[in-house]
This record gives sequence, C-alpha cells and structure tokens, in this order.
Amino acid sequence: MAPKNKTRERIIEASLELFNAQGERSVTTNHIAAHLGISPGNLYYHFRNKQMIIAELFAQYESRVDVFLRRPDGRALTVDDKTFYLEALLAAMWHYRFLHRDLEHLLETDPELASAYRGFARRCLENATDVYLGFVESGILDMNVEQVEALTFNSWIILTSWVRFLCSIRSNPGDLSEELMRRGIYQVLALEGGYVSAAARPAVEALLKRLHVPLERVLEG
Repeated sequence: MAPKNKTRERIIEASLELFNAQGERSVTTNHIAAHLGISPGNLYYHFRNKQMIIAELFAQYESRVDVFLRRPDGRALTVDDKTFYLEALLAAMWHYRFLHRDLEHLLETDPELASAYRGFARRCLENATDVYLGFVESGILDMNVEQVEALTFNSWIILTSWVRFLCSIRSNPGDLSEELMRRGIYQVLALEGGYVSAAARPAVEALLKRLHVPLERVLEG
C-alpha cells in the first residue's frame, strides 16, 4: 500500500476511534490530526472536511450490513442463522456506534448523508422483512405478513435508537460497552417471544439467555 493510502486509512481509523469514544460533535479535524501527529493540511489533502470522513465511515458500515443482512440462497433458515444475524448486528453496531449515537445530528447537517441513509434504511427494512419471512417459512416463527412487517419496524426502531437511549440514561455516555449493546440485541429477540414455534422455542430461549444483560447493569452509572 502506498504511503498516501496508508495515511488515508490511518485518518479513517483514528476518526472512528475518536468518534466512538467522544461522540462525533466533540471531535474536530484538528483533534484527529493531533491524535495522529500530522498537520491539519495533511489531513485536508485526503479529506476536505469532517463530513467526508463520516461519509466514508458510513459507507463502510452500510457495506458491512448489506453483506450479512440477506437470506441465504438455496436452503431454509435455522436458529443458528438467527444467532448469526444477531451477532453480526451487534458487531456492526458496536464498531460504528457513533453513527447511532449522533444519527439525528449527522443527518440534519449533511443532506447527502441523509439521502444515502434513507436508501440504506429502506434496503435494511426490505431485507430484514425477507429474513423474518424466511424464519416463518422454516417453521421457527408463526406469524402472518402484517405481524412480520410490524416486527421488522419495531426491531429497526430499537436497533437505531438503542445507543441514544443508553447515552440518555447514563451519566457518562463514553462508558458504553459491548455488553450494554448486547442488551439491545436481546430486546429485539424478545419481540419475537409470542411467535416462536414450539419446536424452536428451546433453542431460542437458550439464545435469549446468552444475550441477556441484567437491567441494573444497563441503568447503573
């Protein structure tokens, strides 16, 4: 990799680290340059402004979710797939948690990002609906189309607002942990409780137990 590209990647990685730790609004391009030990001019050579860095990070997040949030070809879904989807969502949300923490502000201040996000959201809802229908077809969930639609939207609302919720109830928003994020995934799985088939219930309950984080851990701090 050429030195030019190495610097660009270092800027992306450092920005993600600082945004996640401090929140996007608290971090300037000067902070990022100082963190890397480079001049602001060197940073501006690669990214004209902070919005360009954020757009790059969002594109990474978007691509990552697009890869896994789809129904596999040629076979029925299993409870193991449910574990895969939830763990992949948890990993993506944790790695790019600043996007969820500062989402409203980011979309209000960058029309291009807002447009890209709307397309991403529609795609996620369509793909998630198809995945849920796959669980219905494989006999894991017992739901009709309207119930699947409601479950998809409710899951999206929880996932996209969970980081903001944690920040609102904790005195130090910077102390978020992967454990706390896992409780958000648990909340999504809990939405399905009344629709899980008898055959799949033991495996789903085992998954719920694995994801569970006590409420006092969520609220403390």
